[in-house]
Amino acid sequence: MRIVQFVHDANRRAVGVVDEDEIINLTASFPQFDMTLKLAHNAIEQQVGLQDLLADLLSQCEVRLSYDQLWNGMPGSESYLLPPLDHPDTSRTYITGTGLTHTGSMQSRDQMHADEVGSGQGSSDNEIASQPLTDSARMFQMGLDGGKPESGNRGIAPEWFYKGNGVCLRGHRESLGIPSFALDGGEEPEFVGCYVIGPCGTPFRLGFALGNEWSDHATEKMNYLYLAPSKLRTCSVGPELVVGEPFEDRDVRVIVKRAQTVIYDSGELKSGQQYMCHSLSNCEDHHFKYPLHRQPGDVHLHYFGTSKLSYGQRDWKFMAGDTIEVIATEFSRSLINSVQLSCPEAAQPVRVKPL
Repeated sequence: MRIVQFVHDANRRAVGVVDEDEIINLTASFPQFDMTLKLAHNAIEQQVGLQDLLADLLSQCEVRLSYDQLWNGMPGSESYLLPPLDHPDTSRTYITGTGLTHTGSMQSRDQMHADEVGSGQGSSDNEIASQPLTDSARMFQMGLDGGKPESGNRGIAPEWFYKGNGVCLRGHRESLGIPSFALDGGEEPEFVGCYVIGPCGTPFRLGFALGNEWSDHATEKMNYLYLAPSKLRTCSVGPELVVGEPFEDRDVRVIVKRAQTVIYDSGELKSGQQYMCHSLSNCEDHHFKYPLHRQPGDVHLHYFGTSKLSYGQRDWKFMAGDTIEVIATEFSRSLINSVQLSCPEAAQPVRVKPL
C-alpha cells in the first residue's frame, strides 16, 4: 500500500492512497485525516496496523484524482505532492541517517579519506577488509563483524549522523539547495525509514520511502571531521510512503540531467538488508536507544545509506537548474528534485548581536 500527501482544492492538504494511475482521496471522505501523522496516531490508538486501518477507510472513499496530475505538479501550483510524512511543527521532525552500510559506500568513502592516512586508495576489497587503514574501512569492517546480531542481542553501532529537522525536508519536485558557503552538492539515492513515536515512547515504523540524502562531499573530503557539517543540508523524501513491503532486496538508480542532457547515470544499485552489513533492526535499535529519539508524537525520517556516489567519479560540480531523479521501479514512482543556489545571507560571516 502506497500513501501520498498532497495539496489540492484551494491549497488544502490531503492524504491519498495510490491505486494504479489514480489517487484515492482519503481526506475527501474523512477530513480529520489530512496528514499521514494523524492516520498513524489513530492506528496506534486503536492498536491496529496501518494497512488494516486504511483498508477499512478506503472502502468508504469514492473521490479519485489523477496521479499524473499530482506527480507532475510543481510546488506552489494548484495540485502537487508533499513529503509523504511530516509534522506540523518542523522542530519535531528528526532527519538522520546511517552511513557505511553498503559495500560500495565503504569503497567511496575509503577512497575519499585515504589520503589522510597516506594509502588505501585503489586497494582491493580483500586488502581493505584484511588491513583497514581509514576510519571508514574500519567502521565498515566492524559492521561486517557485528552488524547483524542474533535476535535479542545488541549488535555493533553503525555510523550515525544528524541531517536536520523539518526545515530541511523537501518533497517531490522541490529544490535542493547548494548554500552560498558550500563547496558542492552531492546526490545520495537511498531508502528512508519513516517512523512515529507512540504516546508511551514506542517507535512505530510506518514504512519506507525513496530519498535523496543531499550532502556536500567536497567539504567532507577536506577532513573526515567535517562530515557532520557537510550533512546539514536540505534533503528530499517521497513521493510515496510504501507500507507493508519487505526491506530485503531493493534496486535504486539515480540520473542527473543538465539542460535535458544526462550527465550522470549510476546504473542499478543494490540496497536492502541483503546488501548491507547492518540489519534493519540493528540500525533501528541504535537510533532509538536514545531517550531523545523516543519522545511521544515525534516524526523520524532515517536514511539507510547508498552504495554509490557520483562524487569522485565526475569532473563537474552541481549547478543551479540540474535535475536529479531517484528511481526504484518496483517500489514507487520516482523522486525528482532540481538544484538551486540557496542561503545567500550566509555568504559573508554571520554576526551575532549581543543583548
